[in-house]
Amino acid sequence: MTTTQDAPSEYRIVGTRPVRPDGVDKVTGRAEYGVDARPAGTLYARVKRSPHAHARIIRIDASKALAMPGVHAVVTAADFPAIPHSIVHTNRGPVPIEWGRETLIASEKVLFKGQPVAAIAASDPHLAEDAMEAIEVEYEVLPALMSLDEAMAPGAPLLHDPAFTADIPGLFDPVDGRATNRARWMEVKLGDIAQGFAESDVVIEREFSTSTAHQGYIEPHTATALWNHDGHLTIWTSTQGAFGVRDSLAPILGLPVSKVKVVPLEIGGGFGGKLVYYLEPLVALLSKKTGKPVHSTMSRTEVFEASGPTSASKTRVKIGAKRDGTLVAGEVHLAYESGAFPGAPVPGGARTALAPYDLPHHYVEGYEVVLNKPKVAAYRAPGAPQAAFAVESVLDELAEQLGIDPIELRIKNASKQGTKRSEGVPHGSVATEQVLRAAQNSPHYRSELQGPHVGRGVASGFWFNGGNDSSAYGTLNSDGTVTLVTGSVDIGGQRASLAMQFAETMGMRYEDVGSFVGDTESIGFTANTGGSRTTFATGWAVYEVAEDIKRQLVRRAAQIWSVDASDVGYDQDGVVRGPEGKSFTLKEIAKALSASGAQIQGHASVKPGGVGAALSTHICDVEVDPDTGKVTILRYTAVQDVGTAIHPSYAEGQIQGGAVQGIGQALNEEYVYSRDGNMLNASFLDYRMPVANDLPEIETILVESPNPGHPYGVRGVGEVPIVPPHAAVANAIYDAIGIRVRHLPASPKVILEELLARDGK
Repeated sequence: MTTTQDAPSEYRIVGTRPVRPDGVDKVTGRAEYGVDARPAGTLYARVKRSPHAHARIIRIDASKALAMPGVHAVVTAADFPAIPHSIVHTNRGPVPIEWGRETLIASEKVLFKGQPVAAIAASDPHLAEDAMEAIEVEYEVLPALMSLDEAMAPGAPLLHDPAFTADIPGLFDPVDGRATNRARWMEVKLGDIAQGFAESDVVIEREFSTSTAHQGYIEPHTATALWNHDGHLTIWTSTQGAFGVRDSLAPILGLPVSKVKVVPLEIGGGFGGKLVYYLEPLVALLSKKTGKPVHSTMSRTEVFEASGPTSASKTRVKIGAKRDGTLVAGEVHLAYESGAFPGAPVPGGARTALAPYDLPHHYVEGYEVVLNKPKVAAYRAPGAPQAAFAVESVLDELAEQLGIDPIELRIKNASKQGTKRSEGVPHGSVATEQVLRAAQNSPHYRSELQGPHVGRGVASGFWFNGGNDSSAYGTLNSDGTVTLVTGSVDIGGQRASLAMQFAETMGMRYEDVGSFVGDTESIGFTANTGGSRTTFATGWAVYEVAEDIKRQLVRRAAQIWSVDASDVGYDQDGVVRGPEGKSFTLKEIAKALSASGAQIQGHASVKPGGVGAALSTHICDVEVDPDTGKVTILRYTAVQDVGTAIHPSYAEGQIQGGAVQGIGQALNEEYVYSRDGNMLNASFLDYRMPVANDLPEIETILVESPNPGHPYGVRGVGEVPIVPPHAAVANAIYDAIGIRVRHLPASPKVILEELLARDGK
């Protein structure tokens, strides 16, 4: 069931549900994905990976592999060009440029099992596998640090030399006068936290933890490279950002960006995990050595062991309130695993933890810790689910202790426009209370629970979404259709939503817009498809392209009619109108201009402000089997402010998908490691993701509170739905069996252990 509240009715196309442009190719198997990029003469690459979580590389000997017939080349870290030491500024903070290479291939020390140490290219994929096995590597095995506590323990071995990062303030600063594996620390505060707790009538403080989880995309990482004899490199890949690959790959290979072309092919899922690349530099260097195109695709085990999951975390939350439910103070302490290199999403957790609420006193601190696991990557609203799990669980306990309905407590303290977040930044347009009331009045929340060991939980979440750079081109064809090219990789129906905004602006049919994704040489710079930015920012770009075309058409029509351009206008129905009843339909003027040899092309490059934050509240009903510990989701509803639902089906799909991923992390999904750093469940058979028969239909309620900072009121949709499920599920489990689960996933083992501990068995 889907309900849309306050849906705008003034649009012809926005808000409808047309067929997506790429649909036919995908359902007929004609769509080209990364694995399909095989230019003539392609060689196949395999990557030699470390069997140890922490070890020094003593020797690499590839002579036996190179002697095998059909083997063309081997690369190691020594084949990469020397890079002068410098600092690179990333969205997670400054890091040494050398780490960009070390994350891809180890030079002196491996820091996680599966880290590449060499790559080999052969004429046949099976031969490449055999040759990879023939590469000999000698290691000196070092102790593996596999948890936050181990990595921060006094005397723990250091993964990185502190002297190497001494020129980067805040990176591996000493803790209590000693060097540690703590990579970065931050704090944000508002008001006076001590005063806030002194003024509180009720204070609850609890600790929580979450496990490492994977994005679970179906398509493994894959890449093909051709380093041409003219020095020009072409990369075909599965990525969420072609320009991101180009701009970070070029300096590692010692090339200017003008020599690197990245072609993004269809993508079989990403969820943030394909903002990172792993194979592209290796196949590029192998192509340079061999003079041939080189292709490689990760196995599923390699994806689990050597690509970036989300951070495991430990959180301590303390919240104070008045007896009437008024929140007074919130204190949050966050610790996130980084994996082998810094880059954990601590800022995301710190900035969103208390954002749904209006309370005068905040204190949030967070830090990240390196340890012997793969470097973490983004995963939908990075950092926010871990923080929300803790905060929303404490709020549920606070509501129970005060005798207040859990949604009513949240409504009483809902943030609104002008409310300051923890970092002191005031909210823009937000619909927190509107979302909460929609949840409160939903058929789900108003329904009665039935049966033993059945419970209901609620939780809310916030994500601020992104803007950033986007480019688009639109070419008017002679038949009145338009070819629309953007730089945003399509990971969730963006080609459709962008074409819809363009067609709405032009007053033309959606079916007359051909919507395509360009490569890095055919479109202007466009930031990654991530951060819930694409329909917002690239949507703004296509809006500007349409306005540009309309202006050009007005000028051209004025010339044809020999009138002043100020006397000509472009109607919402796609007709150019002039004085004395003169008019051109779009098809008519396109034909006339084509006959005269004229070409109309609109273009835009934008970096819009006006980002619209997103709020979501989820309701979860569960049944817990006390004999097995199994938790069954009986009913689930996600309520979300989507601004304006450009294509409601895609908005619903994003919300449902995010909710399912959050439920998976809440109940089953986790990396299981041995003491020495071997992942024990590196397959979809053993890494338990929810499938269709594990869940009911995810009900959605779309609250449409248009974002005033966008021509069509767009807010980001794709990330906030993963934020509430952790706590919604945990709160429902408590309501069902009276046990507060403070470590996720709440697997049957965890539930049984909690039940046995409660019952003294």
